[in-house]
Amino acid sequence: MSLILLTIKGISYSQTQSGAYALVLSEIEGTRTLPIIIGAFEAQSIAIALETEIRPPRPLTHDLFKTFADTFDIHIKEIIIHKLVDGVFFSSLICERDGKEEVIDTRTSDAIAIAVRFNAPIYTYENILDKAGIYLKVDEEMDFENKDESTEISIEFEKAPEKDKNSFSSLTLKELNNQLNDAVTDENYELAAKIRDEISNRS
Repeated sequence: MSLILLTIKGISYSQTQSGAYALVLSEIEGTRTLPIIIGAFEAQSIAIALETEIRPPRPLTHDLFKTFADTFDIHIKEIIIHKLVDGVFFSSLICERDGKEEVIDTRTSDAIAIAVRFNAPIYTYENILDKAGIYLKVDEEMDFENKDESTEISIEFEKAPEKDKNSFSSLTLKELNNQLNDAVTDENYELAAKIRDEISNRS
């Protein structure tokens, strides 16, 4: 299967689920996006790495990993989001040292936090985008904002009505797709990801 190159489109703070963020990846040559729910620490770590003017007083775990890898001449070639099971994404770090390549299993949020620090490309497979990707309008954009000089991030979007997973069971596929479109329009990527998972589970 061919690999599809992704870029980070933004991070959306969840207004409905404490401590949750939606990391939104977008394919370089296309309009599909891949929302991935991640924790606050990983969201912070990714945002800090993308924001060149913010540097924590002490290195974060992913910064320590980069320092360790650089010290021992370990090169991160790429990361691949290679599997999706029950809404959970599985990823691999492709590393190289002294001409020898190794594949290391990792959480997707950690893999992306590391990829940003190494300027390593992020890939996934067509079948994963077919199953979990969401189409967005070409002109939709998301920006990273920082509340202050601390490591906290504040990225807010209009909220769609909160829906829990149980409420989806009574909806038809047509209704789910309509709600998915509404969530995407409102830039509520956390809700969109939940609806997408419900649709995928029925297919």
